[in-house]
Amino acid sequence: MGLSHSMSRRSWIRGTAIILPLAAALLTGCGSTAKNDTFDLSAASVDGTGPSAKNKQLLIADPSALKALNSDQIVIRVSPSEIQYLSRAQWSDTLPRMVQSKLVQAFENSGKLGGVGKPGQGLAIDYQLVTDIRSFEIDASSGNRAVVEISAKILNDRNGTVLTQQVFRATAAAGGDNTGFVKGLGRAFTEVTDQIVGWTLKSI
Repeated sequence: MGLSHSMSRRSWIRGTAIILPLAAALLTGCGSTAKNDTFDLSAASVDGTGPSAKNKQLLIADPSALKALNSDQIVIRVSPSEIQYLSRAQWSDTLPRMVQSKLVQAFENSGKLGGVGKPGQGLAIDYQLVTDIRSFEIDASSGNRAVVEISAKILNDRNGTVLTQQVFRATAAAGGDNTGFVKGLGRAFTEVTDQIVGWTLKSI
């Protein structure tokens, strides 16, 4: 289903900072009958020609995100102050856990680190990558653009200082149907992931 002006607003589950509890109630109420398509993100295949940090181990900390993004719902922004959730679609896990898992996989795919993992996996950590998901949405107010923005900090795990920090952002065309929206988000996320991996390897 597209995001054209003719689309019935009844096919959306609305949500803003004010009415998120109502959205949650609607999801609970229809959960027994609704059949949602479930989507995943692909791990980026990082260019292996960049800098290497084979003697370093990196922890990918649990990403933070506002409540509207900290769920398995796919966010559509219809105005600067209003969001909705994509009808009959969901992520395969909560968005922060998916982002964390795909970042780990991307670093592993690069083959450039001595070790990379999540909290609790017993790494002898040199650095932590701390991220905040600022945007992960379809912006319907500007022509159905997928927008992914992630703030990242690299912490020296031995003294707790911030080595460096940067905000990464990418956009991609998206639309047509739910699959088209998710593919657009996937392209934008892959670009951001490539940037984060390359920047991290150069920084440590």
